[in-house]
Amino acid sequence: MRKILLPLCLALGACMSAPPSEAPSRADVTAGDLPPMKIFAAPNPVAPTRSNRDIARDFLDLAFEMESGRELSILTRFEGPITVRVIGKTPASLKPDLTRLLYRLRTEAGIDITMTNASSANITIEAVSKADIRRNLAHAACFVAPNVSSLSEYRAARRTSKTNWGLLESREQLAIFLPNDTSPQEVRDCLHEELAQALGPLNDLYRLSDSVFNDDNVHAVLTGFDMTVLRAYYDPALHNGMSRDQVAARLPAILARINPGGERRAPRYAKETTRAWIDSIQRALGPGSGAAERRNAANRALNLAQSEGWNDHRLGFSYFALGRLMQGYSIERAHSYFTYADRVYRQTPDTAPHRAFVATHLAAHAISAGDGSKALSLITPHIDVAAAHENAVLLSTLMLLRAEALDLLGRNEEAAQVRLDSLGWARYGFGPDWAVRAKLREIAALSPVKRRY
Repeated sequence: MRKILLPLCLALGACMSAPPSEAPSRADVTAGDLPPMKIFAAPNPVAPTRSNRDIARDFLDLAFEMESGRELSILTRFEGPITVRVIGKTPASLKPDLTRLLYRLRTEAGIDITMTNASSANITIEAVSKADIRRNLAHAACFVAPNVSSLSEYRAARRTSKTNWGLLESREQLAIFLPNDTSPQEVRDCLHEELAQALGPLNDLYRLSDSVFNDDNVHAVLTGFDMTVLRAYYDPALHNGMSRDQVAARLPAILARINPGGERRAPRYAKETTRAWIDSIQRALGPGSGAAERRNAANRALNLAQSEGWNDHRLGFSYFALGRLMQGYSIERAHSYFTYADRVYRQTPDTAPHRAFVATHLAAHAISAGDGSKALSLITPHIDVAAAHENAVLLSTLMLLRAEALDLLGRNEEAAQVRLDSLGWARYGFGPDWAVRAKLREIAALSPVKRRY
């Protein structure tokens, strides 16, 4: 399931040294109609950059364990063509995003998967309210369940052997439950993660920097690594009922065939992620804890990452999480943690989107200090990264910050155009008009010039 975490681009205004006003921007676009929503039409997958030996280890840990740490004794998957249907009160963006995703799964992962209206579909995607989802799984934004085809059927069968993944011998019927009362991007992100798990691995691994199979939610859509894993998962050399050792014996030949570039790379052998660190991160960023408890948990996560000797994205994420939670407590300490996070990410492969998230906070701090030039230098390298990774929340946030930086430099016409261009992406990323306008006001209030009014 996709867990509820504190949004990574939320509360930029906490970087301010003074309370925000409701003053409009010089180029106020909040009063009139917003431009049409923009969508990402063409995917930009990048082939995995790691050794096939690392990918084989990742595959086995993803396929033969669950997020709880429970081991799975056999491989399960669909055999033969796979059909998908959509039911419920569906948001307008869902079917176009599903069509694009199914095309990617066919062309990149080699999976025979198509859409249908038949009730006998292998995978049913039901659009329901967020409240309905949380009544069934309290901390889930969306989830997938085996051997059911509706939420009502799941409610009747939950906590029984029917919906026990550990007892599954093959996959024939599954249901995915997505929210229909949130932003188009959140629906799409859930769709990518839950459909990938409906088809393949059930586990998430924090050690993966380039995958949606990671609870940090940095990646919004399936990556080149994810498609490689799914292609291997549905390779003809594998089948239902195989043990971990049997799959391990066949993986090297499979990966050599489907990812020849990975044969020439040296393995990194990233250390395992400890359960203590995972628990601390989830306590820090998940629901149900107070501010002080969150900060303490983030501090524990950072101390654990340092004591484990990690120098990868997990150390960077520890700094980032602590910075995120310190914003309302100490602006300067938060800025220091974001700076440390960026330093770690800069030295770590496959962390371009991670750095882009950090850049939003570093740039917000620069804008709050009235330094438009510094803000521009922080933002500019990451706008194309956000677009390439199809993250409209991140892209629109970076563009709105860029507009504020340009205003500080007196480049008002350019700022107005950037701000206007950002709004189509903001509508996809943040959803309803009120949410888009709230984000506009929040970021405009960072500027010391506008806070004077």
